[in-house]
Amino acid sequence: MALLDVDSIHTSYGRSKVLHGVSLSVTGGEVVSLLGRNGAGKTTTVRSIAGLTPASEGTIVFDDQEITDWSPEHISKAGISLVPEDRDIFPSLTVEENLRLGGMAHDDSAGRLARIYDYFARLDERRTQLAGQMSGGERQMLAIGRSLMTNPDLLILDEPSEGLAPVIVDDLVDILNEIRGEEAAILLIEQNTEIAMKLADRHYIIETGQNRFHGTTTELKQNEEILETTLGVRQKEVD
Repeated sequence: MALLDVDSIHTSYGRSKVLHGVSLSVTGGEVVSLLGRNGAGKTTTVRSIAGLTPASEGTIVFDDQEITDWSPEHISKAGISLVPEDRDIFPSLTVEENLRLGGMAHDDSAGRLARIYDYFARLDERRTQLAGQMSGGERQMLAIGRSLMTNPDLLILDEPSEGLAPVIVDDLVDILNEIRGEEAAILLIEQNTEIAMKLADRHYIIETGQNRFHGTTTELKQNEEILETTLGVRQKEVD
C-alpha cells in the first residue's frame, strides 16, 4: 500500500491553472523522482502535497488519511517534510541552533541530533558556525538535516543538487542513499536526470502540468523519445 497517493490533482495560482490532473505514489522506504523541464509543474506538485498551494481538485492521501485540505502545519506533523529549492535556513543562527529548531516538537531531539551528525560530518564540524557563512553544499546539508530532525516518514527534496559542485553532489547522493534505507521515503524533484536515476526506484515525468511517463530507471533509460523530447537528455548520456 502506498504511503503517499496523489490522485489527479489540479492546482492554480489565481486564474492560472498549473496542474491538470497529476497523479503519483510513493511507498514506504523507496525513492521516487518527479522529473520535467522548467515550468512543467514539479514544484507546484510538491507545494500541493505540503499544503502550501492547495489543490482545487483531486485527492492527496498520506498514511491512509486524506490530507488534501490540511494546513501545512498539520501535514508536517503528520510526517511529511519539504526541503524547498531555496533551502530556507536561518542565516543568523548557528548550525546546531538551526537543527534544534527542527526538532523542537519531538521528544528525542538529542538522539535525532546525534543521528544527523552521523550522516553529515561537515555539520558536526561546524556546529557553532553561523549558517549564513556556509557554502551552498553545506547549506543544503543543513536544510536536509533540519528536515530530518522532524523524524518524517516522507522527505520531499526540491532540486537538492542545484548550484552544487559535482564533488558535493556525489557526497549528497551517498548520504541520501543511506537515509532512504534507514530514515524515510523520499520524493525527489530533480533537474539532473542522471542524479535522479542514481537515487530513485521509479520516476514520474510531467509536462505542462500533466503526467507524461511513469516507470522504473531501466524503463526510462530505454525510452529514447521521453528522454530526448520531454527531458532534453540524450540516451547515451544516461546509459
